[in-house]
Amino acid sequence: MERNSEATHHLGRLLRDARKQAGLTQQQVAERAGISRPRYRDIEQGDAAARANTLINVARALGMELMLIPQAMVPGVNALLRPSDDEDRPAFTTDADDDDEYPSPRP
Repeated sequence: MERNSEATHHLGRLLRDARKQAGLTQQQVAERAGISRPRYRDIEQGDAAARANTLINVARALGMELMLIPQAMVPGVNALLRPSDDEDRPAFTTDADDDDEYPSPRP
């Protein structure tokens, strides 16, 4: 990842939000992940890229898991994570259900 890229900043915001939601300090996350607080601060602020192993350790320190998914499945995953007012909406569907590459299971 490039330093100061949009992706590193976005990841940093996600980590910060998860840390705050967990009620942890940067120091606590850094200690649990086995890195220094300044190193964690730089990752969280999007000022530094991190190795995959470091990101896995940080995620676990926050009670999360780092997952890799195919890009084609991102819309489906986002649909699952998006709050929905429609409780009758079947699982694993997206708003654009015309993509047959990954058919959506139906109940």
